Amino acid sequence: MSNPPSPLARIRADVQAMHAYVVQPAADMLKLDAMENPFALPPDLQAALGERLGRLPLNRYPAESIPKLKDALAAYVDLPPGYALMLGNGSDELISLLALVCAAPDARVLAPEPGFVMYAISAHLQGLGYTGVPLTPDFALDELAMSEAIAREQPALVYLAYPNNPTANLWNDALIRRLIAQVRAYGGLVVMDEAYQPFASRSWLDDIRRDPQANSHVLLLRTLSKFGLAGVRLGYLVAPAALIQEIDKARPPYNISVLNAECALFALEHAPIFAQQAAVIRAERERLIAALAEFPGVQVFPSEANMVLLRMPGPPGSAAAVFEALKARRVLVKNVSTMHPLLANCLRLTVGSPDQNALLLAALRAALTQGHP
Repeated sequence: MSNPPSPLARIRADVQAMHAYVVQPAADMLKLDAMENPFALPPDLQAALGERLGRLPLNRYPAESIPKLKDALAAYVDLPPGYALMLGNGSDELISLLALVCAAPDARVLAPEPGFVMYAISAHLQGLGYTGVPLTPDFALDELAMSEAIAREQPALVYLAYPNNPTANLWNDALIRRLIAQVRAYGGLVVMDEAYQPFASRSWLDDIRRDPQANSHVLLLRTLSKFGLAGVRLGYLVAPAALIQEIDKARPPYNISVLNAECALFALEHAPIFAQQAAVIRAERERLIAALAEFPGVQVFPSEANMVLLRMPGPPGSAAAVFEALKARRVLVKNVSTMHPLLANCLRLTVGSPDQNALLLAALRAALTQGHP
């Protein structure tokens, strides 16, 4: 009797060929690899939040919490007239839903690279074509390459991260406006991904308010992860109400748990505390960049996020060696050197607390001066 076919045959071959998104083990490590807020809630707020969560009706679906949270977020961002909000289980879910609702035959997604890997992954999983357009060697938008690719592909979705991950920079606003106008001319959508907005000097929301007509096809994507709630998994999309109405049809019912919603509401009620934390992180970022610039041969790139990208000196593979040397010293960063040719020999560091940054600098100094284990 022949063996039955493997049940794996029912899984799409292209999915089986994909690489999974890998989260690095971080037990007993100084975790500086995922752009998380290094500050926990103060003890009094921990107690208050715990008591509040304990009173929630966990036997009920989160019907009442969602409108309250959307109202609080609308007030927090000062939602422009005619705009609406949509909530996601992190911005990752919203990226997936955008691909889903745009997955018409021959539809494509376009984004600069290196960039956030979920743009390409979500496009692929929903059957959309994907085009990555390389940045310039200094991580600026290549206007000619972007414009030519947009004209050729006419993508349904163009992602522009503002600031970008993993390069941490903001791109030229006048150039972005020209690309937005080009996409508008054929009826495409532009997603301005502002995951790192708490640490940036500018927000595209100001441009939307200044000229809503020119931005009528622009969707603003944000998350509370970098705000300080990475464990809560709460993203939100800001767009003209007519667009939100259609995209929201693809959202699973009750995609935000009552616990997540209540945590987000609580955080927004205490927004000044998180704003103070962001101010400390921005100040620490500048101190960290200045200190890293003193390391011989290390190239440090400008940052408008809570991360710093740097290129290690030496031959190919130096970044991987330094990454392993830092791990041996119980410091976990992100080795991005193989993500894209433009990131050769690059590491990405999360900006931590003052104490964490001091430990990071000491470990990096030892790795560079004492050799790699």
